[in-house]
Amino acid sequence: MVHAEDAAAKGKAVMPPGSCPFTVPRPIMRQRWERLTFLHWSFDPAQVQWLLPAGLQAETFDGAAWVGLVPFFMRVSTGGGRRARWVSDFCETNVRTYVRDEEGRSGIWFFSLDAARLGAVAVARTTYRLPYFWSSMRLSGRGREICYACIRRWPGPRQATSQVRIRIGDPFPADELGERDHFLTARWILFSVSGARYRFARACHQPWPLHRAETLAVDDRLIAAAGLPQPQGPPLVHYSPGVDVRIGRPERPGR
Repeated sequence: MVHAEDAAAKGKAVMPPGSCPFTVPRPIMRQRWERLTFLHWSFDPAQVQWLLPAGLQAETFDGAAWVGLVPFFMRVSTGGGRRARWVSDFCETNVRTYVRDEEGRSGIWFFSLDAARLGAVAVARTTYRLPYFWSSMRLSGRGREICYACIRRWPGPRQATSQVRIRIGDPFPADELGERDHFLTARWILFSVSGARYRFARACHQPWPLHRAETLAVDDRLIAAAGLPQPQGPPLVHYSPGVDVRIGRPERPGR
């Protein structure tokens, strides 16, 4: 391992923890993810692994797999920055876990992605082969409290709903964020399945500005709708005001 002092002495730039290890110079899409909350629960890795496609292995931290419920507000534009506000801005909620592929790449596997724009759902299902669902969604807030609501419309099941209310705390000083915090939030590759093979895309952004947060209420059925057991106990929570993201084209392993 190269220590910061050694790298500095050799004239090398030292990347701060939580930094993207690559760039996406020609993005196919630009996004802004804002007013975002990470809620995470630990799971037995076997409960997660059986839901993953061939070629992907559940990645663990302290012996546990982690499943995240991530509600936020999305702003989308083309790679060149063109956007239409009435179709490009919408709420989204993801159910995700963390995986590693056969070539050692670490990233995200999405069990589901609920979005409030039917057009965005159709494009993401066709282009990136991601399991998007069209949902009625709402994001509201007052002071330091923020509320997210999701009711799935299409495709079912209709009982797939989520209600989350949190209170936002102070920002984390960078030196207080530990290895687990970065494991759960600093992810730069998303995986999907196309035919018999998985593929991936790169998502590059600045390190997350993370805040402390506490849950005031959680009533979620999206995780169970994905085929996982209902999570037990309170989640581990992080909040972020947001980041700007550059999304690359879908890639196939070995290329």
